[in-house]
Amino acid sequence: MPALLDDTLNRVVRRYRLPADACKFPPTPDASPAEALAIVIERAREAVVRGEAPDAELKRRFIAALAQMIRDAMRAESGDPVFQAMAFRHRTAEVREYASLAARAARDRRTIHAAVNAIAHPAKQQRTPPGRQRDALALLHASAASGAWSEFDATLRRLCVEHCSGEFPFERSLTQLLDSPELSRLRRLELLASDDRVRQYQSLWDRRAHRPGSAAAIAVGVASKERGAQVEALATHALELLARRLNEAEDSLASYCVVNSMRVPAAMPASHERAKTEWDVVLLRRAKANGEAAAWDVCLLVEAKASVDAATTDFPRLLRGVNLLAHADENTVYSFLTQQGTVSVRGASLSALRTDDASLAKTVLYCCDAPAEASPRLLGAAARMQLLSAEASAPAIVQPNATDTPASIAMPGNSASRNATICRTSSII
Repeated sequence: MPALLDDTLNRVVRRYRLPADACKFPPTPDASPAEALAIVIERAREAVVRGEAPDAELKRRFIAALAQMIRDAMRAESGDPVFQAMAFRHRTAEVREYASLAARAARDRRTIHAAVNAIAHPAKQQRTPPGRQRDALALLHASAASGAWSEFDATLRRLCVEHCSGEFPFERSLTQLLDSPELSRLRRLELLASDDRVRQYQSLWDRRAHRPGSAAAIAVGVASKERGAQVEALATHALELLARRLNEAEDSLASYCVVNSMRVPAAMPASHERAKTEWDVVLLRRAKANGEAAAWDVCLLVEAKASVDAATTDFPRLLRGVNLLAHADENTVYSFLTQQGTVSVRGASLSALRTDDASLAKTVLYCCDAPAEASPRLLGAAARMQLLSAEASAPAIVQPNATDTPASIAMPGNSASRNATICRTSSII
């Protein structure tokens, strides 16, 4: 690694890095259940790395902290409404059925509307002479558009009876609609929506900041995407300045450039599944002795995120992405598509990539412009929900006031603790 780049990475302030004593064991008496869980999981991870099994004391602390976190989440006034809704769904068969039907309702509605349009689209109505048939088509289309599925079912039945003489050319299509599983599911969903338990579940679910698909949720998504683009632009600018300094320092030895949206080629000899296959900003180096047409080496991989939580959640995918690159054949030159065009990268520089902490700190950076938290959270939001929703937590969810803890839960090993529980991404700047 060039001395200037090494020095820069050593001196750059890692604003989101956890303090060295953040996972001091045992947790302090005033530590929150989430903090205690994170510390215990980190100790379990360290034990697994040493080839040891987490001891009974770690398991006891883990179960106690998780049980308390579940109790806190289930408190009526100060708890977590999203988790409470999930728990309600877990406990109540009608709510589970409602949630299952609601998850596919949009697809069912599209199927029904497509079938109705095939029969009674307004354009077809216009081509039909005035009279009973045209009126029936208009009624059918309006009934489907209303979204009142029990009434739509009644309309279908009435039309089938009124036009059973064969004068209506779409009688068979009406019968198929009437017997369709999509309509049956939508009618059942409509019926369940009036159930008091379902209403309570929906009330909890609606206490989220924004309902998926709502205008507010869409606006938040757009704003987050814009923030991510802004962070990427800042990261690109910073790397371009660094590349300029490196070019000045090594003018006779090498040249540097920065590319965006570097996409991993399909020819990479490893599984792309769930791995990062597109890198936001990449610093490349090419030795001048090899000529202008020579391939580049990867010096630094950068991911831009709008929030620290986004980086923490993304970290497992990033690790798989680095592992994917590391499977490159060292004697092969790979073509990567970027915003700046196609670049050739030497497999030797890719195969040298590693995922241990020391190597990551020298080759990968997460960049974010969000303010650093005064008290960093040891347990990420996604990991917290993953633990709350674990199958072994079910007894405490089914009986939220019970004194029994989720005793059957297994201590997470290396994979579970590393995969986004504690923000171990020390390469965030």
